[in-house]
Amino acid sequence: MKRITEITKRDILDLFRHGLEIDDFFDTKTVTYQYFGCLEELEFLKRMYVLHNMPSNDSRFENAEQDIWQHTVNNDDYPYCWVFEDSRFNLQNGEDEVYLKFLCEVFHPTVRYEKGYWKEFLTEINRLLRIDGYELYSVNKMSNHDVFGWRVFQREESVFFIPFSQRNAKEIKEKRSNFSISKKARNQIYQVLEQYNEPYQATSETGFNYNTTIAADVFSDIRQFYVPKYFNAQKEYVETDNLHDFIISNFPAYVLDAIELFARHSMLADYEAQINAILKLNEIGFQLEDGKIVNSFDARISKVSLEVVEEAGLKELLQETMKFYDENNLQLAVEKLWDAFERLKTYYCSSTIDKKKSVEKIVLDMSGGQQPYMDLFDKEFHELTTIGNQFRIRHHETTKVDIQDRRHFDYFYKRCISLISTAIDYLDGRNL
Repeated sequence: MKRITEITKRDILDLFRHGLEIDDFFDTKTVTYQYFGCLEELEFLKRMYVLHNMPSNDSRFENAEQDIWQHTVNNDDYPYCWVFEDSRFNLQNGEDEVYLKFLCEVFHPTVRYEKGYWKEFLTEINRLLRIDGYELYSVNKMSNHDVFGWRVFQREESVFFIPFSQRNAKEIKEKRSNFSISKKARNQIYQVLEQYNEPYQATSETGFNYNTTIAADVFSDIRQFYVPKYFNAQKEYVETDNLHDFIISNFPAYVLDAIELFARHSMLADYEAQINAILKLNEIGFQLEDGKIVNSFDARISKVSLEVVEEAGLKELLQETMKFYDENNLQLAVEKLWDAFERLKTYYCSSTIDKKKSVEKIVLDMSGGQQPYMDLFDKEFHELTTIGNQFRIRHHETTKVDIQDRRHFDYFYKRCISLISTAIDYLDGRNL
């Protein structure tokens, strides 16, 4: 896929070559950041490419490694950022996936210079990439440092963020989403929220400066959907703007609302990890992912697993699937999931490999060559294909068996996601 335009690539190249203007009190200054971070340039490239197997552009040398050493170390006569325009690396005219993988490596914890302006460069690069439909995001941590991957950028369709209790109102009312949060866990959650309840000065639309807090912003967001209340000592359910009361003496779903809304207002990276540690410690079956509470027992594709998908079209469909599933739109989630299933089948397709052979390769990788597992996964691919052909997975297919019970949608979703989430862990010979 080639969504990233020449213009965006040119702007990112200019950014590395000429620097970035940032605010410096009442002035601006230009700061720079080298793409290979704290490493030597050749050392950085060897992390991604087998240079001794790549051709040399200099007839005096046998391979790219010798060529690059000569012109970046011995003589240092290659222009800065030459790699972005060197056809051997497919960054200028190659697929988006190649370019994005390169940028992720630029910001890898082993590479990046922590005391440099990497955060400012990451922010600006993301601004440019989002125009073309991608973004870099934290997918994992290494020694408490963010490891970045790439994903298709999905713009929020709604003006307002819809909190957990409202997204799941029907399930909660019908008691299909029934869970509890102990007093101990509530106290732990409150302590974390209070830690991030920072005071700050805001400016009104009329230009008036006033003091406020993160908690005040959270309660303001809540009031767009319901009046915040708590159970007082007399067991009366009364209105409150007190964070402690709201967390300690309230329905569990509203506690999860507060967790989500604090995530939207807090910019500190450790918040999600702290909340998830508490939820896991207290065996509460939810986790916070990218600012949303999701059911940790549901069949999902982890961020780490999704990151191994190097084909943008498949990654986009899986992201859309999870988005609709989190919004409880099971019909659209299943439709997108089956589109992803069909796309997965073509993952290895080329001029010499057709769809059937592509599936055979996926099954072979998943089974490790063991015949019983080959039979198992091959059968599952065929049966899911039959389901897609027989039932009305896609809303426009009017001649197939209709699906009217949302529990059937849930069954189709969980069965298909189970196969896909396993398969993607083995793509490109990986064994996570």
